[in-house]
Amino acid sequence: MTTLWDTTGSAVVRALVAERRTGGSVTSGNALTLVIVVDEKDVGGAEEAATIAASKHPMRMLMVIRRQVDAPVPRLDAEVLLGGRLGPGEAVILRMYGRLALHAESVTLPLLAPDAPVVTWWHGAPPERIAYDPLGVFADRRITDVCRSSDRVAALQQRAADFAAGDTDLAWTRVTGWRAALASAYDVAHDTAVSATVEGDNTDPSALLLAGWLSHCLGFYVPVNKTPGESIETVTLGFAGGLSIKAIQDGTQLILRREGTPDSIAPFPERSLGELLAEELRRLDADEIYADALGTVCDVPGLAEHPAQRTHVWKDPAESVS
Repeated sequence: MTTLWDTTGSAVVRALVAERRTGGSVTSGNALTLVIVVDEKDVGGAEEAATIAASKHPMRMLMVIRRQVDAPVPRLDAEVLLGGRLGPGEAVILRMYGRLALHAESVTLPLLAPDAPVVTWWHGAPPERIAYDPLGVFADRRITDVCRSSDRVAALQQRAADFAAGDTDLAWTRVTGWRAALASAYDVAHDTAVSATVEGDNTDPSALLLAGWLSHCLGFYVPVNKTPGESIETVTLGFAGGLSIKAIQDGTQLILRREGTPDSIAPFPERSLGELLAEELRRLDADEIYADALGTVCDVPGLAEHPAQRTHVWKDPAESVS
C-alpha cells in the first residue's frame, strides 16, 4: 500500500503505475472500473460491500470521499492498494477537500482502467440529478439506492424522471429472488393470470418495483397492499381457471403455495450489500426490464428507449445554500 498526503492527481497516477509494476499477475485483467461515491461516515460499510464485489469481478476500484467542500484550501489525500484489504484487484481511495471535491472527475478520469466499462455507485442517497455529478456522467452504468433517501417514494419517482439507459437501483436488485420464484411458479400454470397483489410496505421501493414488474408483465395494475411486517410479505397470483399461487416469505425461507399440491419451500436469506452490488456488476448493458418496471410504477412510459448519454450540468452546492 502507498499512502500519499496532500498530493496531486498526477502523483496518484504515478503511484498506481509503480504498484502495478510490482504487482505482477495480481493487476492484470481488469473487467471494469468501479467508482464509489461515499461519505466518510459510511466508508466502512462501502469497503465491506466493495470487497465482496471485487472478489467476484476483476476490477479497478476508485473510492471517492468528498470531505469539507467549504474548506478554504483544496487538498487530496490518497491510498493506493493492490491485493490488499479491498480484495484481489486494484483500489485507490481518494479523499478530496475544498473545491477539489466538486471537480472529482479531474482526479478520477486519469485513473480509469483502459478499455474497460465504468460503473459508478452512490453508496448514500442518490443525487437529485445524475447530470449534476460528473462521476455519473462519464459512467456506462450507474447504481443508486433510493432506500437510503429520506423520502423513498419521492426518490423512486425522481429516478424515473431522471432516467437514462444504464441506470439501475439496488431496490430493484433486492427483488431478484422474488422475480425468479414468481416466474418459475407462473411457468407451471396453464391459465392466464387475471389478478395479482403484493402485500407489504406500500412505501418500500422494492415492493413498488416488484408490483411494477408484475403490472408490466401481466398487463394489468398490481397493487401493494399495506401490511405491518416486512417490505414484501406475500405475493398472490390468481388465474382464470380458479387456481391461485402464493409466494410467502417466512423468515429466511420462501414458501410457494399452490392449491392441490404440497408447499414448496426454498432458502430465501437476506443478501448483503456486497452481494447485491456483485449482482449488478454481472451485467454491464442497459437493464430494460428494470426500466419497464420503474416506468410502470412511476407512470412514466418509454424509459427503456431513453438514451444512455448525459451532459454534465454544473451545480455548485454553495449556491443552493445562499
